[in-house]
Amino acid sequence: MIGGIVLAAGASRRFGGPTQLAPLGGRPLLDHAVAAQCGVPAIERVVVVLGARAGEVRREVDLHGAEPVVCEGWAEGQAASLRAGLAEMAGAEAVIVTLGDQPGVTPRVIAMVVDCVDAPEPAARAVYHGRPGHPVLLKRELFPRLRELRGDVGALPVLARARVKEVEAGALCDPADVDTPEDLAAAARRMDDGRRPAS
Repeated sequence: MIGGIVLAAGASRRFGGPTQLAPLGGRPLLDHAVAAQCGVPAIERVVVVLGARAGEVRREVDLHGAEPVVCEGWAEGQAASLRAGLAEMAGAEAVIVTLGDQPGVTPRVIAMVVDCVDAPEPAARAVYHGRPGHPVLLKRELFPRLRELRGDVGALPVLARARVKEVEAGALCDPADVDTPEDLAAAARRMDDGRRPAS
C-alpha cells in the first residue's frame, strides 16, 4: 500500500487565524491540499493530521474521504505530526507527504513523485528549479528513523542522510506556502490569473 499524509496541525501564528480554514477559490485552503492527494489513484489511503483547532477544521473542511488524525502533541512541531501520520501507516510500503498550506501542489505532481516508488532510492521528492520541496515520498525502510525525529522539523534530517531521487516540477505547479494573509492574497491572484496548472 502507498499511503498519503497531509500535514495540517499547526497553529498558523503568522497568519493570525487558522490557515486551514482561510478561503481560497471559494473553498477552505486545506481542502485544496487534501483534494490533490485524494485525486491520485495510486494512493490507497490518505490521512490528514490535525492539531490546533482540530474540531473546527473537521467540521468545516471537506476531507474528500481522507481520514482525520488528531496529533495531541502538535505544539512540538512538524516532527510530531509526521510521527502521528506514520503511526496510521504502519503497513504501508511507502508514504507520500504534502503540506496543508501548499494549495498549489497538484495531483499531477504528486503522482509523478509517487511513481518513484519503484526507484532504487529510499526517498523521492519534488524539486522546483532545483530547490527541494514537497511532495516527498518516504519508503518503509526510513520509517524507524522518521519515528525518532523530534521538534519542529520534518523529514529533512533523515533525507539529508539518505539517497533521494529528485523530480523537477518547477514548470508544473506553484509550491508556495501560505503562511501570511499576504501569501493568501498572492495565491488567490495566481488562481484568478489562471497560472495554476490544471491537475
